[in-house]
Amino acid sequence: MNEEHLPIGRFARLCRLSVKQLRHYDELGLLPPAHVDPDTGYRYYRPDQARDALLIGLLRSLDVPLPSIGQVLSGETGVLGGVRDRMEADLARRERNFAALERILSQGLPRPEVTVVREPARRVAVVRDTASPERIGPVTSACMTRLIAAVGEPKGLLIGLFPLDLTHEVAVAVTVETSEDVPGTSPDVLPGGLYASATHIGPYDQISLTAHALLAWVGERGHTPGGPLREVYVSNPATTSPDLLVTHLMIKLEDPE
Repeated sequence: MNEEHLPIGRFARLCRLSVKQLRHYDELGLLPPAHVDPDTGYRYYRPDQARDALLIGLLRSLDVPLPSIGQVLSGETGVLGGVRDRMEADLARRERNFAALERILSQGLPRPEVTVVREPARRVAVVRDTASPERIGPVTSACMTRLIAAVGEPKGLLIGLFPLDLTHEVAVAVTVETSEDVPGTSPDVLPGGLYASATHIGPYDQISLTAHALLAWVGERGHTPGGPLREVYVSNPATTSPDLLVTHLMIKLEDPE
């Protein structure tokens, strides 16, 4: 063993880490000791390893995952951009959840008026995509942009379609009622029948509150809900405050009223 090597306890104090952390980082291959005594298994470190050890501590304090830290130690500092983007997405999700909880606290659990309506079959032009649950909003907006670019000024109802059960990959569709084939879209027919309908007033990212209330109404009355959930967009988000956006939610009733 080199005389300059530091025992693990002293090295831990120098780097503001615990002995347990250093052992863990060794097991992961992040910070192997410079020498391990073959008889005692005791770990020793070089003083110049302190920089990496302190960097690990710094990045962990910033919630950077250990696998990403390993990449940084290997010189792949660009990986931090991906970590930042994931943090930003998580922060946005938490802010949306916070706003939804604030609404529940101030207004109580939503109990919108629910009506049963008979819908005709509607011929529509559709733009489809898939999204992870946290990306439904941006992907829906992108589908809407593509649809409006294809049809021009919509003359029929704009309707979003979403599965009732969310998985790791969600099918997203945005439609507009039209009797014509529209290049850049797919033709389809939305089935008619009996639908339970409720109106959501507020931001799109809080529609799940009203959807929950609508599903509860359906379940309480013994109906079988049929997907997808329809969101009929009444307001223009470009000219309407998010708190005043009006969206009609509709769930097909698979059994007789």
